[in-house]
Amino acid sequence: MSAVMHHTSEASAELQRLRDSIDNLDAVLVHTLAERFKYTQKVGELKAQHSLPPADPIREATQIKRLRSLAETAKLDPDFAEKFLAFIVKEVIRHHEAISTAGGLKN
Repeated sequence: MSAVMHHTSEASAELQRLRDSIDNLDAVLVHTLAERFKYTQKVGELKAQHSLPPADPIREATQIKRLRSLAETAKLDPDFAEKFLAFIVKEVIRHHEAISTAGGLKN
């Protein structure tokens, strides 16, 4: 086997190993988000049962500050982390509004 082919083969194997790790992390993210949404569902139900608003700007601001700090520690772009949290919070609020409209319980 030529040196070039050997080098390409090693690169391909390393690429596959890295992609497998990314795939595993993607699975962790999906399962973690699913678990998170189970809890936010319960929060939405509790808020609806007690006539609390779906959004909590003070909590959201605290979470943004906390997540930005975690991102910095983890060497992740804090702006990206904030955008990611904003996306999740927007979806959570949408769920909470639906639960509130349904009278406190979402099927």
